[in-house]
Amino acid sequence: MNAALGSAVTIRAMMLPDIDRIILIEREIFLFPWSPGNFADSIKSGYYCRVLVQEKVLAGYGIMMLSPEEAHVLTLGVASDRQGRGLGKCMLQHLIDYARTQGAKSVFLDVRDSNHGAAQLYQRMGFQQIAIRKDYYPAMCGRENARVMQLPL
Repeated sequence: MNAALGSAVTIRAMMLPDIDRIILIEREIFLFPWSPGNFADSIKSGYYCRVLVQEKVLAGYGIMMLSPEEAHVLTLGVASDRQGRGLGKCMLQHLIDYARTQGAKSVFLDVRDSNHGAAQLYQRMGFQQIAIRKDYYPAMCGRENARVMQLPL
């Protein structure tokens, strides 16, 4: 399913050949990136895997797992040279809208304590922190907490 978001921005299904470009983005924006296998497994498992293409360049991606009444955003990323242009918001809104059409009552996600930019975006979009996962993420000096955030639909 393609969702045109403007003349130069499109969101489409993630395909296995996209993984090479996605991994390049992962490695530039995350200290502990997902592996190619993580992305391939997500596609093969039937998770809602989408890429954002801007001006014919794969610029971002998002993966969401759906259950009967809730959705979990597992990962979302935008290439560093395209951040600050609303692409992350665009992808997240697409995931939220899809979750709503599938009958989800809430969307959940985890965000690193240190990822202030992402946390602010999620708050602006209506997510609220509901819990902390202690030592959830690997970090350069041990482990880092995750904020669990929820958006009621």
